[in-house]
Amino acid sequence: MPTPKMTHWERLSAAIAGRAVDRVPVSLWRHFPNIDQDPARLAEAVADWQRTYDFDLVKFMPSGTAGVEDWGAVSAYLDSPVGTRTVIKPGLTKAEEWPRLARLASTAGRLGQEVKAVSLAAEALRGEVPLLQTVFSPLTTAFKLAGDRAFADLRRHPDLFEAGLAIITETTIAYARACLEAGADGLFYSTQCASFRLLNEAEHLRFGTRYDHLFLAGIAGRSKFTMLHLHGHDVMFDQVLDYPVNIVNWHDRSSDLNLAGAMSRFSGLLAGGLNQEETLVEGPIEAIKGEVREAIAQTRGRRLLIAPGCVVPIATPDSHYRAVIDAVSEGSA
Repeated sequence: MPTPKMTHWERLSAAIAGRAVDRVPVSLWRHFPNIDQDPARLAEAVADWQRTYDFDLVKFMPSGTAGVEDWGAVSAYLDSPVGTRTVIKPGLTKAEEWPRLARLASTAGRLGQEVKAVSLAAEALRGEVPLLQTVFSPLTTAFKLAGDRAFADLRRHPDLFEAGLAIITETTIAYARACLEAGADGLFYSTQCASFRLLNEAEHLRFGTRYDHLFLAGIAGRSKFTMLHLHGHDVMFDQVLDYPVNIVNWHDRSSDLNLAGAMSRFSGLLAGGLNQEETLVEGPIEAIKGEVREAIAQTRGRRLLIAPGCVVPIATPDSHYRAVIDAVSEGSA
């Protein structure tokens, strides 16, 4: 007997719990360059995105540099294929500056604008679909703020660096809480530093894991759904399995850990299956549908959210998004 048609909330909740779903849930996300500098325009762009494709989860798409601009970093959009902004002037240039970082308020500056933006988006979406605000891990924010010198400082001046991480963590918790109070249903928690290409296990345990846990404890009971995004290659998947999150997302198509391999390691929802760097943007449509079918086969359609490994390039054609949606419906029939 087929499963009755579900709402977005019912479908996502059932998938997280490993229960049967009427179809596999799906979500895709992209940046809106330049538009993301205005709260009202960004909120409307995200709401229009959802109205167009009717995804099961909305990942809110603030500028990736918004979290460091109130600390003095300057960014610009330099025609990135995925719509991201680049820090052209770091907000910190000396190790001695880490303990002197200000404790930012979430009611003013760029952080205040992002809280306003997610509030407007939540109002436009009317609670019909889970809305997750994007928040970067404290270590990722430190990297965005200071660039490569962050890794030098954590090794050469660990105490100074850690004092800054504590301030960043405190600020990030307050900001995430403000976003949740403003209408976000959950968080997309992104770490760009849980990679063996950047840190060894001991370094990540001290400067990454410790502050990730402090952050996640700080939003416990407030976020209905929390998705952990492991950005990059050679990620520390096994090292973050104790994180209290519902969903994990990584570049599974370019990783040595595929969806099938992750199912026995993580008990929550796996978000992935699509190669956004090549197949999703370049096609052809049958290849896109093939990735969806393969992802469903790897997981038997359980505990799966069809999603990209990371943000989708802005040049991706509408027909390619439609192909994913069609393949989900066909594969779940």
